[in-house]
Amino acid sequence: MARKLFKSGMIVTMMTMLSRVLGLARDVIIADKIGAGASADVFFFANRIPNFLRRLFAEGAFSQAFVPVLAEVKEKHGDDEVRQFLAKVSGTLGVILLIVTLIGVLLSPLIVMTFGAGWFLDWVNDGPQGHKFDQASLMLKITFPYLFFVSFVALSGSVLNTYNRFALAAFTPALLNISMIGCAIWLSPHLEEPAYALAIGVFVGGVAQFLLQLPYLFRKKLLVRPKWAWRDPWVVKIRTLMIPALFGVSVSQINLFLDTAIASFLVSSSISWLYFADRLLEFPLGLFAIGIATVILPHLSKLHAQESTEEYQATVEWGMRFIGLFGLPAMVGLIILAKPIIALLYLRGEFTLNDVNQVGFALYAYASGLLGFMMIKVLAPAFYARQDTKTPVKIGIITMVVNMGLNLLFAPLFGYVGLAAASAIAAYVNAGMLYFQLRKQMQFRLSRSTKIFFARLCLSAGGMAGVLLYALEPWNEMQHWTWDAFGKQLLWLIPCGGISYFVVFFVLGGRPRQILHS
Repeated sequence: MARKLFKSGMIVTMMTMLSRVLGLARDVIIADKIGAGASADVFFFANRIPNFLRRLFAEGAFSQAFVPVLAEVKEKHGDDEVRQFLAKVSGTLGVILLIVTLIGVLLSPLIVMTFGAGWFLDWVNDGPQGHKFDQASLMLKITFPYLFFVSFVALSGSVLNTYNRFALAAFTPALLNISMIGCAIWLSPHLEEPAYALAIGVFVGGVAQFLLQLPYLFRKKLLVRPKWAWRDPWVVKIRTLMIPALFGVSVSQINLFLDTAIASFLVSSSISWLYFADRLLEFPLGLFAIGIATVILPHLSKLHAQESTEEYQATVEWGMRFIGLFGLPAMVGLIILAKPIIALLYLRGEFTLNDVNQVGFALYAYASGLLGFMMIKVLAPAFYARQDTKTPVKIGIITMVVNMGLNLLFAPLFGYVGLAAASAIAAYVNAGMLYFQLRKQMQFRLSRSTKIFFARLCLSAGGMAGVLLYALEPWNEMQHWTWDAFGKQLLWLIPCGGISYFVVFFVLGGRPRQILHS
């Protein structure tokens, strides 16, 4: 079981790595073209709203409700029933998404007024950031339709994953990055405001992702004609599961929006600094945590349908081991190498040395919570696969309250860095509560071997930190380096850190079989 999951997880990881590398290239171009100033703030704001709804409707609540039900239909009723099921779900979802998209486009000024209150107040009072309100309202009209297309991408990706076709769904996001890079390079020079080219790239990327998956669904005979079926029993079941999941997923997304709303009152560029730090955090999160979460949810859903409780718990435990193995060194490496990495990637064009320092402070705070963010990706599917969407919701609401309380406490003291720190702490609260609820509901316990495994990982990460801190040049000397100097430094520091981590792990008794077998 573990070997098969590991293989599937690595396939997703490799495809995701391609997408993330392109995403970094995209961010490098964004930093060069528009920097981290007012235009960047507006674009990141306008891009965040459809992405918020995407995670809410598509990759979030919908997928968490849809995948377990799809697995149940497939296991108990066969492919013919699956086709009928997909026709009804896609038709119902499509109508809802069309309505939401039209509302978003028509009411974009109202949305900006709600989540960018600081800009709106400046617009009313002729303040210095009032122009951001007008720009964001127009840009949101361009980016919002992305939601419609990418939601169907998430639906078809969930279907392919359930049929153990992981590579295509993992590769598809790369098309978004390619579209944005192309528009930034070739379209932005022809526009008075380059940020609008990025917004157009988002729209084009959504269409491209949608079109890519159609031939593969057709080949699997899963491309069906959508039909409206609001009261169909299977659709009703998804709706029933989705409502609490909607609240659960929305908690983290609402926190992001509240962070954005608070940041709109802070010093200009706060939203951009948080964005660039978050993007670097998303790289290891996407490579390892999301890759494993992608393969583990359909597998856990299948085990639940088969009532294989012991294997179910073993799979969750294996997922936690996998996350620990790669999450700990990624967290340590990001914290120690934050500013050199940021300088290597972004220090050019409109992106200044001050931006490097400010993004670095945010990344310190975000990266400290990386292991918590990753563990959520494994622990939450353990509930969704059992069609329990209520427990993560309750935990999510508590987490949101904690996060907002910390935001209100930290923002006046530490500004935008306080918002990142609050998110990191809340991630550990969320992961910890999910784990203890799993213990309570399923008598889930980490085995002695897993506890020893994590102890080895912590010592290995400590050894890696010592090596990196010893070898790293002081930042007050590095900040005057050229681009190639940063590259040469990181070119040997990153492999050196990784090798030291795994050498210590091996010396302490760690072996590949502890991941390949469970």
